[in-house]
Amino acid sequence: MENPQKNSPLVRELTRAFSHYNKHNVFLKKNLKETVTFFREIRQNHSNACSSTPGAAGALDTGQLSCISLLCHEEDYLQNVVGSAPYILILGQHCSARYQLLNCLLGERLLPLGSEVGGACGPEGGACRRRKLCFTHGRQTRLSLALPGQYELVHQLAAHCGRWDTVPCEDLEIQECEDPAQRLAELEITLHHALLQEVKIMVLPCRGVQPVEEALEDCRRGILPIILYAVSKDSLSAEQVSDLQKVRETLPFPVCFVRAPSGPSDPEPSPGTLYRQLLSLELVGGAAGNCACGAPAQTQSIVGESLERLQRVLGPFTRQLLQSQQVEAASLLNAVHCRCLDLFINQVTLLHSSSRESCDTEDWSNDAENTAAHHRNKLQFNTYSHRKQLFYIRIIFQFNTYSHRKQLFYIRIIFHYFYSIFDQINTALVSRRDFFQKHLSTNVVATGFGNILLNSCTDVCVCVCVCLCLCMCVKDHAPRLARLSLESRSLRDILLHGKPKMGRELGRGQYGVVYLCDSWGGRHPCALKSVVPPDDKHWNDLALEFHYTRSLPKHERLVNLHGSVIDHSYSGGSSIAVLLIMERLHRDLYAGLKASLSLKERLQIALDVVEGIRFLHSQGLLHRDIKLKNVLLDKQNRAKITDLGFCKPEAMMSGSIVGTPIHMAPELFTGKYDNSVDVYAFGILFWYLCSGSVKLPEAFEKCSSKDQLWTNVKKGSRPERLPTFDEECWQLMEACWNGDPSQRPLMGIVQPSLQSIMDRLCDNSDQKSGNLEDSN
Repeated sequence: MENPQKNSPLVRELTRAFSHYNKHNVFLKKNLKETVTFFREIRQNHSNACSSTPGAAGALDTGQLSCISLLCHEEDYLQNVVGSAPYILILGQHCSARYQLLNCLLGERLLPLGSEVGGACGPEGGACRRRKLCFTHGRQTRLSLALPGQYELVHQLAAHCGRWDTVPCEDLEIQECEDPAQRLAELEITLHHALLQEVKIMVLPCRGVQPVEEALEDCRRGILPIILYAVSKDSLSAEQVSDLQKVRETLPFPVCFVRAPSGPSDPEPSPGTLYRQLLSLELVGGAAGNCACGAPAQTQSIVGESLERLQRVLGPFTRQLLQSQQVEAASLLNAVHCRCLDLFINQVTLLHSSSRESCDTEDWSNDAENTAAHHRNKLQFNTYSHRKQLFYIRIIFQFNTYSHRKQLFYIRIIFHYFYSIFDQINTALVSRRDFFQKHLSTNVVATGFGNILLNSCTDVCVCVCVCLCLCMCVKDHAPRLARLSLESRSLRDILLHGKPKMGRELGRGQYGVVYLCDSWGGRHPCALKSVVPPDDKHWNDLALEFHYTRSLPKHERLVNLHGSVIDHSYSGGSSIAVLLIMERLHRDLYAGLKASLSLKERLQIALDVVEGIRFLHSQGLLHRDIKLKNVLLDKQNRAKITDLGFCKPEAMMSGSIVGTPIHMAPELFTGKYDNSVDVYAFGILFWYLCSGSVKLPEAFEKCSSKDQLWTNVKKGSRPERLPTFDEECWQLMEACWNGDPSQRPLMGIVQPSLQSIMDRLCDNSDQKSGNLEDSN
């Protein structure tokens, strides 16, 4: 028996189900470990702040800390799921039924049946002496006795005396002369079997040998049980019902009831009678569909087929139970990621606003300075440590006085978590003052210039510096958390819907390839964007893109993102690809202009794009890459904006230069810009729409390189006016691509202007303006 067992269809299906579970459990466990590490580092920063500033401990209560951490019950649940190993537990009305079910599962007659099994179990198993059995995987077949959860006993078994195909009856039974402690020992059977590589199997004894609650004592924690109950009679006795209720109390998981005849010639139990009894006892439930999130509803206990047709119900039952556990865990983990990530991004926005308000409000600065001076004189701090405490008091006092309550709540969280930033700023400022006091001559100080330098570090400057430094600190944390969020969401999506199938290639971009996907997750047709991030920076950008896109409410002018899957086997496992599954449209605007669009269609597309950009701006996002290829058209030539790869909140901007050169506003090259860059890009896009062609503007066509193009744009080079342009259209373009960002119109002004143009030029479908003709 040293060769691997032959696999039946049932064995193959169960092996795939458990292998699938174990594979994804590795990713789930890794994500949870990294999440716990991330929050531990954040918590450590808070602990440092509390230990270094005596009054800081009370600033954060439990509710505030929970905003950026795993709650205790969340972490306990997740650790229990990822730490649980799958186990098949076999119960039944008597040993013969249980042994039949075990043999069916393994595809081998491993345990004796019928007359071979020995004496009957007796009423309610009172005469049975057969042990609990535990099946595990090993390279060689062997039998041993072991105390549960302890050690192997040195015991001579009948199987040790020679070759065997069926486990000897003597080894299954408890001998009368055995020590009382050994009577509780379980028989461990090690086999080289495909199914046992993925899951362990336990066959529980009759209640006369060991009560069911004692037999399941070691199964309360650390296992995910697939509970099977072998039934050989038309109904259950009162004692068997009691045992099942105890099983439910110990392990709140569904049960699969399997009908098994008592002997080879006995008829199978009546399914109707048994089902009605189980239904009346609420041991089985009705049919269940899917929950609102698309995940299967809680798995229900079922009455299965006979042993010959067991595959039809046991395979789906097992897959659904395993899937539901992991989907629930992945969904919870992703909810934690999104909750904390949204908090981080909101804080950057608030701190970004605070830094601006600090610079723009002179009264705020003067009041803060007077308040700080009052505290400084009153407390008379002379030492460096006292000055550091004064610094903290001034910051908190200012935010308490001049920030909104919600803003104050977030500022305190960030302040205590990133205490080290405050300490570094304070040290630098003190060093600066000491340097000038030491090196400035008396004459310079007397003239007042030295005083200006020494007093330049006002509270306003300090607050601005603090806010900006905290912004950078949070920006560093947000991408890391976004990547964990992308991984947990992708795990949930692949568990629910599987890996999407790639069709023919639809197009290529700078960061990925787009393929056709017939259907995925009940949606069809779809487009599949495959991205292989080459480094951590691209991973972070992609993760944030996914978060921003998925967090947006659905809008008819934005392409819907259905989900994501991380493919660890991409290119034979040599790299990892992120597959983004999204709504598929008919073509992009570039192809539409080449194929010819009417004037009315082009102006409607312009309105659609403006509506989409307005929505993004209303959500605090910048697109930063509005261009022909990123505007998709449906079959009615209505437009939707896609590819939010460069899309970010304004406060999260790092000053990076991104976008497509022709559509890039001049200030993008400086790294200091706002949402007006999208207005500029729309102006260029509108030029193409009015021209009705994809031909480059003459000013850009002459440029031989990107560097020359960027230089010309910064110098004020813009597309030329074509003879067919309407005057109002041209004025709108010029306003949108104005070199001064503050002079560009808001999208809320552009939209009614466009609507007015469309109403004027397309009022009568049979009459068109002579100044702006349809493209040919």
